[in-house]
Amino acid sequence: MEDAFNDEAARKKAIFDGMSPRRQKQILKKGYENWNPFLEPKDPVDIRKDRTQRTSQMLIREFLATRSIENYSNLYGRGAFEICMGIINQDERFLGMFDFACWYAELLKKEGDVKGEG
Repeated sequence: MEDAFNDEAARKKAIFDGMSPRRQKQILKKGYENWNPFLEPKDPVDIRKDRTQRTSQMLIREFLATRSIENYSNLYGRGAFEICMGIINQDERFLGMFDFACWYAELLKKEGDVKGEG
């Protein structure tokens, strides 16, 4: 176990020694002991999934498949994609739009306008 620790420490020092003096100074300012050059990269945005374990691309494809191609434009698709991304990313602006749209749909149903066509 100690060999693995020493090996990792040696690799860390080798990485540090190969850096520019400016980058070394930044690391030393934050603390060499706190610096971890072996961190895994974060998932890219397009791989993020919602609560149903679907990506934004999967959700959009599934949603647009329920629409007739004659009944939506590129602008319509772009709007759907934007709100999809906003909801997945928990963006307050898009969550507000979503909550309002759901509330409005319920209001229309309650008042007898089942399809939501004014």
